Amino acid sequence: MPLLEFSEKGIYCSQADCFIDPWRPVKKALITHAHSDHARSGHTQYIATKDSVPVLKHRLGSFINILGLNYGEKILINGVSVSFHPAGHIIGSAQIRLEYKGEIWVVSGDYKLEHDGISIPFETVKCHTFITESTFGLPSFRWQQQKTVFDEINNWWNKNKEEGKVSIIAAYSLGKAQRIIQNIDPSIGNIYTHGAIENTHEVLRRQGYNIKQGLKVENHTKQDDFQGSMILAPPSAIGSAWTKKFGQYEEAIVSGWMAVRGIRRRRNTERGFVLSDHADWDGLNMAIKNTGAEKVYVTHGYSEIFARWLTEQGYDAGVVKTEFTGDEETDLQQENQVPV
Repeated sequence: MPLLEFSEKGIYCSQADCFIDPWRPVKKALITHAHSDHARSGHTQYIATKDSVPVLKHRLGSFINILGLNYGEKILINGVSVSFHPAGHIIGSAQIRLEYKGEIWVVSGDYKLEHDGISIPFETVKCHTFITESTFGLPSFRWQQQKTVFDEINNWWNKNKEEGKVSIIAAYSLGKAQRIIQNIDPSIGNIYTHGAIENTHEVLRRQGYNIKQGLKVENHTKQDDFQGSMILAPPSAIGSAWTKKFGQYEEAIVSGWMAVRGIRRRRNTERGFVLSDHADWDGLNMAIKNTGAEKVYVTHGYSEIFARWLTEQGYDAGVVKTEFTGDEETDLQQENQVPV
């Protein structure tokens, strides 16, 4: 029997009687990161990285029973050695390594190889079997270095400021928002944050992360005070009545899906910047190669296409149907009718 199985509740280790990122309530859940498609409510016990614990409590409730582990720290669960290793996706994200009687599996969760300057960089973990996402598992998805993208964002913001406009940028409150506020140029103007984003930033600051301070958007703030500023808002706020308080503005979406022609037009936004917290085609292939794994299971994204490619490269590759969605990329993916 393999060390991990794929059940209706999620990825299951029968020897340890625990699940990895389960999507139905279970007794013991190992959580790769705090995005809602991987960390759901209702489990009896949660185990995650120490850096994920505050955000998981913020999102799921302070009452949850959760054990936080340091990266690389090993625990034994009925003879199975379990440890968490950096995935580089967002703050606190991890790959989960399980070893039993010399057999090693790694569940990667979501990951990226480029260091974003805030989350702990991706770490290669050698294994026999690797479970990978494939959100951007097509050769057409190849990312520019993030410095190039932030230069583009800063130029766009500068231009809007010169024209007396506010710049509103869609940023998922956990992950993308921290990456943006840490890398845009604060000398251009004031940076305001939506309440949902600022609340997440406060949780991260309290645990020691030096998240740059933004000005929280308040109802009493005068419209003139926003002129020339940058507003970080969750994607759901884009195009909503909430944006009317800023006067003349331009909106932008930051997502890997901005590389797909037509999505920006359908989202009815002026600009799109290609930046993702998921690995691109080259990153996926490099990560898998470096693990030394012979067996690869592909989960959400272009799973059928990517698994076929891996088989052609000599891997024993298969597709696993899961309920993972790719977090902040999901709405854009579904809107473009990209197969999951």
